[in-house]
Amino acid sequence: MNTKLIPLCLLLTTSFLAPLRAADEPIDMNRAQQLHRKAQSGEKLTPEEQAYYERAKASRGKGQTGQPQAKGRGAAPAPWTQHLTPLTELGTAKYKGEDGGLYGGGKNEPPKIHLEAALKESAKVQPLDADGKPSKAGKIGLLSVGMSNTTQEYSRFKPMADADPAKSPHVIVVDGAQGGQTGTRWADTKSPLWAEVDNRVQRAGISPQQVQVAWMKQAEAGPAGHGDFPKHAQFLKDNLVKTLGHLKQKFPNLRIVYLSSRIYAGYATSGLNPEPYAYEEAFSMRWLIQDQIAGKPELNYDAAKGKVNSPLLLWGPYLWADGETPRKADGLIYTRADLSDKDGTHPADSARAKVANLLLNFLKTDVTAKSWFVGKSAKVAAQ
Repeated sequence: MNTKLIPLCLLLTTSFLAPLRAADEPIDMNRAQQLHRKAQSGEKLTPEEQAYYERAKASRGKGQTGQPQAKGRGAAPAPWTQHLTPLTELGTAKYKGEDGGLYGGGKNEPPKIHLEAALKESAKVQPLDADGKPSKAGKIGLLSVGMSNTTQEYSRFKPMADADPAKSPHVIVVDGAQGGQTGTRWADTKSPLWAEVDNRVQRAGISPQQVQVAWMKQAEAGPAGHGDFPKHAQFLKDNLVKTLGHLKQKFPNLRIVYLSSRIYAGYATSGLNPEPYAYEEAFSMRWLIQDQIAGKPELNYDAAKGKVNSPLLLWGPYLWADGETPRKADGLIYTRADLSDKDGTHPADSARAKVANLLLNFLKTDVTAKSWFVGKSAKVAAQ
């Protein structure tokens, strides 16, 4: 036997098996998401990055990402034919034992004592320098927190807000939301997603001390695996409590977090987050606020009452509407074309625009937001 051929055979075997081994390795979805953002921004991927990106997309489509899958996540739901009443219109009527209203009791406005507290926190939101000290040249970081739907909608909101002459030039819009990063993952303080949040804040040109307000729109993947209502909604709420605690630690000047729940999911073709779970997760948000008002220590925002573990919580824009049945207040609807052709769950461009407009209008008009979001020139013009 020619021993000189052995190294060559080994080299050929290794070269042949290397891509096979790589193909068997689980996909790192954080890396895949970074490559996706790079590709979406127009940057050219290297051949190795492109190959990894293509494999990630194929694996994601097959549910083989190497990430833990929630029970029931891939199960296709039965066609949704029911009708539900938006939480803002439910009033004192009951849904599975829960009354209506964003804040409960059929009311869509915060109780007086909580509103007064919110106005005090809002008054503290001001331009800060990198060390967190007041500065006329300072910045106000506005961060998004959530999963794929959130980043898709916030990516549409950011250019709209930045181009709006009413927005204060001090406000810096930062998209911290990330694809696939649901409530469970944000609750994990060791998750790589937090490093990506740090990177995005840094790339926006602000420091952690300048992040003062956040918009959180969150859900869980495969909520059916966590039990029927109220179990799955409670599961999400518990994860959000942990998320809020970590946000406050990471961003010490974070004063207010505005909460929003999911858009309509009656067209969903997978178990990722169909109805009625999308509708029911609004109660997760409401329970958070109610627990804070009740004085739960894990949600305390007031140093006078003990250790501060959370920002103050308020509802942001309520985004759910009953499909093509117009909401009474603003006529909001969601048609099949508003949701992705692929899964009926992620927002198409038209739905992203609807959410972005709702969020922008909220920040420009809400009494707790317009004081810091709207620039002085716009305030003067409005008077």
